[in-house]
Amino acid sequence: MESASPYRKLRGSFDTTFSALRYRNYRLWFIGQSFSLMGTWFQNVAQSWLMYQMTHSKIALGWLAFAGTVPTLLLMLPAGVVADRVPRQRLLVVVQTVMMLQAFTLALLVALRALQPWHLIVLAVWLGIANSFDAPTRHAMVAELVEGDRHTLMNAIALNSLMFNLSRVVGPALGGVLLASLGAFWCFALNGLSFLAVIGALLAMTPMQVHPNGHGAVGEPWRRQLVEGVRYALSDVFIRRLIIMAGVSSMFGASYITLLPAYAVEALRLQVVGFGLLHTTVGLGALVGALTVAAGSRSPRRDRWLAVGALGFPAALLTLALARQAALAMVILFVVGFTFVVQFATVNTLIQSYVPDALRGRVISLYTLMFFGLTPFGALLAGAVAHFWSLTAGIALGAGAALVWNGLLLRGLRQTGLRESGGAVA
Repeated sequence: MESASPYRKLRGSFDTTFSALRYRNYRLWFIGQSFSLMGTWFQNVAQSWLMYQMTHSKIALGWLAFAGTVPTLLLMLPAGVVADRVPRQRLLVVVQTVMMLQAFTLALLVALRALQPWHLIVLAVWLGIANSFDAPTRHAMVAELVEGDRHTLMNAIALNSLMFNLSRVVGPALGGVLLASLGAFWCFALNGLSFLAVIGALLAMTPMQVHPNGHGAVGEPWRRQLVEGVRYALSDVFIRRLIIMAGVSSMFGASYITLLPAYAVEALRLQVVGFGLLHTTVGLGALVGALTVAAGSRSPRRDRWLAVGALGFPAALLTLALARQAALAMVILFVVGFTFVVQFATVNTLIQSYVPDALRGRVISLYTLMFFGLTPFGALLAGAVAHFWSLTAGIALGAGAALVWNGLLLRGLRQTGLRESGGAVA
């Protein structure tokens, strides 16, 4: 009988950490999207490496990142309105199909030996347009995947981060091996095939009960709905500060990923497999971070995790800027991945816990706009600073700015006090 107690504790811990998986639709989504995201990392590794090999330009890496995310500046907010007006399940099937065709186009250009840097830029814009609709719809659909269970919603959001970073651990490492052994064609082709998993999962789902989240307001002008969502997010001090924090960390912190190919080659003297391992190390830290957030999804003191992420992420990047040994860089990148996910999973959880269902798609589109839409400017800035000054400065200046801003925002969030609709920030 004594041996049963540790087992029950372990089972209880497992059930708590993975509670969202008891819903069939969420299980299908988790499995299908995990395969698809792994293929996405194959493509990310291949296209950034090819761009650097073809141009040997850090600015070109910045332009590639800029092209892939700048469509969000124009389309993310209208996409949030669409996500509140049409069935999200159907919308995602269309969007995922468009993304699959983009991957197959890249594979075809490589097979024909016709790929040029400008092709990568144009196809990055194509993918950016699709991502503008994909990101807010995915985030807003989480509540429907767990049948509106708010107690499980926070866990589902954390498991989404786990899903992403599980693929991030496997994807870059396999992508580096695939790129080195079989070439870029297979990285792009396998990414295209991986979309069949998530499309199949979406089609296999039980038709979801549409909760009162704005789908009934399709007769209302979309501009009015857009303004309503933005006004709500900006007028709520707590939500506004969280959204600004996401934008600051995205623009000034996350831009380090743009310089990672140059950092691998110039600072660490690594080749393609080593470059893939750097990505994997970030993903491993992020995976541990996602598990940590999932296990503590019912904790009332998420303010502490928010502080760990918001301050630890830029602090780790400042250390990375000075590292010149591969082993040390990997340890730091593990911390970077951990703190990055802890911050953004906590911010996402807090926002979704507070936002009314009727405004979820539009508010989440503003959050994802700050997350994705400011990244291209940070990428261009980091690339320019690294090109005209130094690689160290390209990473360190943005990290320092994020550290200062996040410190100020955390202070303001603590002054906001406790919110009864979710966790504490006090």
